[in-house]
Amino acid sequence: MPHLEPRVISVPTHLRDQVADALRAALIAGELRPGVVCSAPALAAELGVSATPVREAMLDLAREGLVEAVRNKGFRITEMTDRDLDEFTELRALIEVPTVGRVAATAGAERLEALRPPIERIVTAARQGDVLGYLEADHRFRLELLGLAGNDRLVEVVADLRKRSRLYGLGSLNETGRLVASAREHVELLDLMVAGDARAAEDCMRRHLSHIRTLWANGHQAPEDDQRPALRLDGHR
Repeated sequence: MPHLEPRVISVPTHLRDQVADALRAALIAGELRPGVVCSAPALAAELGVSATPVREAMLDLAREGLVEAVRNKGFRITEMTDRDLDEFTELRALIEVPTVGRVAATAGAERLEALRPPIERIVTAARQGDVLGYLEADHRFRLELLGLAGNDRLVEVVADLRKRSRLYGLGSLNETGRLVASAREHVELLDLMVAGDARAAEDCMRRHLSHIRTLWANGHQAPEDDQRPALRLDGHR
């Protein structure tokens, strides 16, 4: 059973959601490895909560494809294959690339500039090597950007794909400089969209998703003995 760093989960927010977010963050940090079987009581003891919200949270993660139930044992952290990564990338490109082009052509500069603060947080997090902060800011920016297309179901689908494609051990990427390069692509994308250059924005998004595919692969291949500081597990994505 892997050791998780001590963490505090506050009472006011929904405990099930906080536990699920804590476990997603542990996957990102590499504290929970693919193939490992975790029992709800053991994880509950690590998190300082009862087993019930842990079981409920694990069921949420199972629906996202991040874990799978193992009869009478608990939940196994699922492996992510190259084919999985390719398929997630293809699906996201089919949705996000044309949507970015449409938003660039129709949203207007003022509405797009309102997305500048999340991008600034993306860049800051990347420079600080804060992978979880990077993902949080990127999540907000991407869904708000796609939301300008006016299709709530599209945003829901992309949010689900992002959850399913979240990889393990991404904390190792903050030493490669790739997070900073990825953050700069967000700036380039928004600048192109503000300028109303739909075709160039689509090309930028397509290129960015290809680079993200590489980031996922590198994170997925992080060494098993990689010891990284635990990312914060305070109930935020």
